[in-house]
Amino acid sequence: MNVREKLQLAYELAFHPARLNEIWNGVEQGTAHDLAALREAADWAAALHQRLPEAPDVSARALKRLAGYQANARLFRMVTAVNRLREVLGNRSAVPPEVPAWMVRDIALPPLGPAGRVTPSRPGEVEFTAQH
Repeated sequence: MNVREKLQLAYELAFHPARLNEIWNGVEQGTAHDLAALREAADWAAALHQRLPEAPDVSARALKRLAGYQANARLFRMVTAVNRLREVLGNRSAVPPEVPAWMVRDIALPPLGPAGRVTPSRPGEVEFTAQH
């Protein structure tokens, strides 16, 4: 798995509930492959939930997309789920206080559900869309 694929996986683990569930099931059933890469991607996923960077080399579009992903992920308790996955995988490394600037990329997530979105359960909630 190259760095780009691992970063894509980290975004999916961090912000795509169905993909996180799929990976979690694979870990529990013992069918997950390349656990070392998965551990690193889980660490990166946890880092993606941290404070946004103030780095000048970050694109505004990518920063806005990441901020939207972070906000929407709170509706699905993705931060807690990612941290639990890290525990299951045996990750003990510290999570940086800020998203590393190199991780802020304009990465689109795969569609979520048949219409590409999950409708909020309560009126007034923000709708999670996989593609912005």
